[in-house]
Amino acid sequence: MTAHSGRHFLQIPGPTNVPGRVLNAIAQPTIDHRGPDFADLTRDLLQRVKPVFGTSGPVVIYPSSGTGAWEAALVNTLSPGDRVLAFETGHFSTLWRDMAQRLGLVVDFVPGDWRRGADPAAVAERLAADTAHSIAAVMVVHNETSTGVTSRIPEIRAAIDEANHPALLLVDTISSLGSIDYRHEEWGVDVTISCSQKGLMLPPGLGFNAISEKALAAAPKARLPKAYWDWAPILEANERGFYPYTPATNLLYGLREALLLLDEEGLPNVFARHNRHAAATRAAVRGWGLEILCADEREHSSVLTAVLLGEEHDADKVRQIILDRFDMSLGAGLSKLAGRVFRIGHLGDFNDLTLAGTLSGVQMGLELAGVTVDPAGLQAALEVLRAE
Repeated sequence: MTAHSGRHFLQIPGPTNVPGRVLNAIAQPTIDHRGPDFADLTRDLLQRVKPVFGTSGPVVIYPSSGTGAWEAALVNTLSPGDRVLAFETGHFSTLWRDMAQRLGLVVDFVPGDWRRGADPAAVAERLAADTAHSIAAVMVVHNETSTGVTSRIPEIRAAIDEANHPALLLVDTISSLGSIDYRHEEWGVDVTISCSQKGLMLPPGLGFNAISEKALAAAPKARLPKAYWDWAPILEANERGFYPYTPATNLLYGLREALLLLDEEGLPNVFARHNRHAAATRAAVRGWGLEILCADEREHSSVLTAVLLGEEHDADKVRQIILDRFDMSLGAGLSKLAGRVFRIGHLGDFNDLTLAGTLSGVQMGLELAGVTVDPAGLQAALEVLRAE
């Protein structure tokens, strides 16, 4: 094992680097989760988290992964045998489909090439054809972490409205919340799903559902089995500042600090920073003469860039060289992209110099792995950073 000095560069697209202020907040002594101080913390958090989702409605916070938040969205709104419309945009959309099927839902899965987001035209076509309104929900991954593709949620909402269809809109923002502009209420999303370890700059362990009035109205009619995930007892307890189970108290301390950090920078500035870093990363990839996996300019992710290598190269070998030589972790290609793609995360607690160091390590690693690149790629990224 190679010994390294300095800090490890964690440049996967989540979990992300946790700011010192957030780590310090998590390290505070645990308090009584049935006491008045905890009730004050909960009420404060449930208000502070709403602007990040772009909602004035309720947000449920679970001690869970994002996968748990997926399940909560499904079981609180749907019944066995309900049809849902979903889109193959990458590895995580496929996992969400699998979960829906295991829960007893019927999934109309629109195939995709993993290089584009959910197609609004396909949404309009499928829903227009569903004159019986048998499709109960549309499931979309906002930012597909496996591919670096961001689906156009406002256009999907418009397609649903154009078809005059009553389906619920369920959106996974697991890798976009707090990093890419997102508007739960304005875009007419019914359940927004997210988690703590990406743009919210926390360790894994918190899952979120932001819930529309339409979704709340659907919940009493939902017949999928649920107990732990049931919104009703959580929302009732939240009114008093509590939870019906033991909450992740110290992670909630960290969440409060993370929300303060986002508020201090200002969400528009947070989104602009992520956009800049993504543009600089894409400039580097193109400058190296390599291919970005996302094939639609409108759908480039602002939180990660997936780089597609030719079949003569092994992306995992490149990642291993970069880890061994420069102590930097990059995201692997998942399932059918394994060995073909590596992913550069540029989200969360991240700045210009961190990106410059990240791209330097990537360029050196590519060269050491025998991938022919133009070293002007790094310079192209620096030009983008210098211009702002």
